[in-house]
Amino acid sequence: MGISTTRIGNSRAPRFAFVALLLSNVILSLGPLLVRLADTGPVAAGFWRLALALPLLIGLMLWRGESVRGLTPARWGIILFAGLFFAADLASWHVGILHTKVANAALFGNITSLLLPLWAIIALRQRPAVLQIVALVLAAVGIALLMGGSYELSPHYLRGDLFCILAGVMYTGYIVALQHVRQTLGGWAVLTVSSAAGVIPLLLFAMLLGERIMPQDWTPLLILALSSQVVGQGLLMYALPWFSPLIVGLVLLVQPVIAALVGWAVFGEVMTFTDAIGAVAVAAALVLVRLPARV
Repeated sequence: MGISTTRIGNSRAPRFAFVALLLSNVILSLGPLLVRLADTGPVAAGFWRLALALPLLIGLMLWRGESVRGLTPARWGIILFAGLFFAADLASWHVGILHTKVANAALFGNITSLLLPLWAIIALRQRPAVLQIVALVLAAVGIALLMGGSYELSPHYLRGDLFCILAGVMYTGYIVALQHVRQTLGGWAVLTVSSAAGVIPLLLFAMLLGERIMPQDWTPLLILALSSQVVGQGLLMYALPWFSPLIVGLVLLVQPVIAALVGWAVFGEVMTFTDAIGAVAVAAALVLVRLPARV
C-alpha cells in the first residue's frame, strides 16, 4: 500500500517536486493565522475552507483533463475516508489551537512528522538511509530547541493539547491514504473528491458546537480557501507520489519553524539565539534529506 522504496532517495522525482513539497508546508503553516482572523467559529472556518475551494478545485480538475471515472469501489473508499480524516484533522486542530498555546499547537499538531516515518519503517518496512537518519536527528534537535523556550506542559492546556494531537493523528491517516491513491490518480481529482467528502461533516460538527457559521468579513476565509486548500494542498498532492512517508514527515517540520518566524515578525514574539539555532538545524536536515541516499 505504500510508495516504492526506490523513491526513498527522490532520485526519480522531478526537479520541482521537492520545492513543491517544501512550499506546500510553508503555505499551510499560515492557515492558523487566517483561522484566528475569521469571524466564524473555528470548525466553521474549516468548513468554508473546503466549501469555497471546491468550485475552483473542480474547475482545475476539468482543466487538467483529470477524471474519477473507472475508480474501483476500494479506491473510492480510500479517497472518501481520506476526506473524513482531513475533516477531523481540521476540526480538531481549529478547536485545539484556541485552547492551548501556539507553540504547543505547532508541536503537537505536527506529530505527523513522527508518525509518518514510523509508518514507513514499521508498516512498509522501508529502511532509512544513513543521511536520512542524521536528518531526522538534526530535525528533532532543531524542533526541541525551537519549542523549548515557548512550549509549556500544563493541565490548563491539556484539552487543547489533546485536540492538537488528535489532529496530527488524523492528518497522518489522510497523508497515508492519499499517498497510495496518488500513484494512479491525478492530484486535482484526488484533492477535489477528498475535499468534497469533508464539507458536510465539518458543517454538521460546527452546527453541533453552536458555532457562528456565516461570516461578516469573507476576506480571511477566501484567502484561507485559496492559499491553504487550493495552493497548499495542491502542491502537496503534486509532490506526494515522489517521496517516501519518511521524507514527507520530515518536511512537515517546516511548519513549526514558520510558525516561530511568523510569531516573531507579526506578533513581536522574541526569537532567541537558541531559536535561531533550532531553525538552522531543521534547515540543515532538509538539505541532508535532498542528498543522494546511501544505505
